[in-house]
Amino acid sequence: MALAPQDRNPSELLRQLPLKPGWLIGLGIALIILGLLALAYIVGATVASVVYVGVLMAIGGVLQLAHAWSAKGWKGFLLWSLSGVLYLLAGVVAISNPLVGATILTLIFGAFLIASGVFRLWVWFQNRAQPGGGWLAVSGLITLAAGLIIAVGWPGNSVWVLGLILGIDLLTQGWATLLLGMAIKRAGPR
Repeated sequence: MALAPQDRNPSELLRQLPLKPGWLIGLGIALIILGLLALAYIVGATVASVVYVGVLMAIGGVLQLAHAWSAKGWKGFLLWSLSGVLYLLAGVVAISNPLVGATILTLIFGAFLIASGVFRLWVWFQNRAQPGGGWLAVSGLITLAAGLIIAVGWPGNSVWVLGLILGIDLLTQGWATLLLGMAIKRAGPR
């Protein structure tokens, strides 16, 4: 009879992962370095992330337009065309003027955080009798507060918010990857 994953030794589970610890450790270090660079050059990180999103949006817009024009007989032709044009225009704006793109993306991000925080609080309120449900309320309050902080500082904070978030994300991903690689390496040979 096989043991359930929760009944196995954690070292045994780590040895079974099809991952190379050296690769994970190297990737973790690289991500940490990139995160530190993003935090050191926060405005540059914001511009780079906006240009990256802009390029993806422009490519998405072109692909949607190609799809729309290849299926002219569809009822959704106009909708696909409009969607493609809007995506393409948004991408071009973000690429040609990253600060305007950062301002718009920061506003959208703040609004998303506010909505997400309110939603989590609503879910908590509907299920507040559940054990441990208070953590959902804490999560909702933190997310709502982050969104409100962004909204109150907008548009002035648009030049650094996205770069800060990118830097923090790269650092946390880097540390998590590095520590996973070290744990697998400590678990021993496979």
